[in-house]
Amino acid sequence: MLETTESSVTAVFPVDHVKVSRRSEVDYNKLKFGDIFADHMFEIRCKNGEWSQGQIMPYGPIEMMPSANILHYGQGCFEGMKAFRYKDGDVNIFRIKEHHHRFSNSCKRLNIPVVPLEVFRDAIVQLVDLDRDWVPGEKYKALYLRPFVIATEEFLGVKPSTSYRFYVISGPVGNYYSEGIKPIRLTTMPDYVRAVKGGVGDAKAPGNYAASLKPTQEAMNQGYAQVLWLDAMERVYVEEVGAMNMFFVLDGKLITSPLTGTILPGITRKSVIELAKEWGMDVEERPISIYELIEASKSGRLTEAFGSGTAAVISPVGYIHHKGDAIQLDQEKMGPVAKKLYNTITGIHHGDVEDPADWCTVI
Repeated sequence: MLETTESSVTAVFPVDHVKVSRRSEVDYNKLKFGDIFADHMFEIRCKNGEWSQGQIMPYGPIEMMPSANILHYGQGCFEGMKAFRYKDGDVNIFRIKEHHHRFSNSCKRLNIPVVPLEVFRDAIVQLVDLDRDWVPGEKYKALYLRPFVIATEEFLGVKPSTSYRFYVISGPVGNYYSEGIKPIRLTTMPDYVRAVKGGVGDAKAPGNYAASLKPTQEAMNQGYAQVLWLDAMERVYVEEVGAMNMFFVLDGKLITSPLTGTILPGITRKSVIELAKEWGMDVEERPISIYELIEASKSGRLTEAFGSGTAAVISPVGYIHHKGDAIQLDQEKMGPVAKKLYNTITGIHHGDVEDPADWCTVI
């Protein structure tokens, strides 16, 4: 097990260091999201259910055969996490155990051997410690972490792979949406669905995101940032946005869709619910119809809408379109509930707000 302190970590995995770091080439004042990657990555392989010794190596191409399972049948899954820098320079990773729990559930649903918690945690902590100079010092920026597992058996047949590889890559990021924290515009796409009960909607499976690209592009062509997905059966009940869970402040209550297997159990979603309950807010996890929201918007009972996710943290929503109807909220700034949540969660990330329950792993 990895022993951690605030200044260093014990090396568990062998490291092949880069000869020359690319860190000096990065302009941290112009960070986007997901287009820059740090010096090193982690790899560990699995054969017939047994994980080998992992290693850290320079970030670069990975080699596999063209018949590998992942390329044909999509047996793979991933996570999205962040590491942050405190004002005193220390680096922390946000809710690592919760991310491992969700990653494990994704693996189980896709019939992939679970990566043990100690391997998942130790690999990420050692990798972040090695590339800690890549963690931005500015508030609201982070080092994004992408753990993922892929099936690599050379076999063209529909069956679980006998070999897998687990990787962790990372890179510094700015805001997920180009709008920053300005309210975004969403639209429903009733002709498309994201997930059905019994499917893989609650897993971070690549196919979920591939299937969302066409309707998302159509939404963007119409001037919207993302699709607000509705349920697959009645196409009435709000589920999630592609990169976020959704919350609504209705009659003073915080409302979000329940976890019924068709939406992703967001780690930021869980954090929002826990904080809101701690503050004494009424929180309801229940089905909510798009028509209930439209009516509540017209009557003034709906006062805020916002999304939550690792990438965006809290993203206010100012406008939602559905079949010619519109939900219109403040399109210039965050509402008070979203702002308090945003300030609190980002404050925890960067050490300005007390960590309520040891959410941050300091390395």
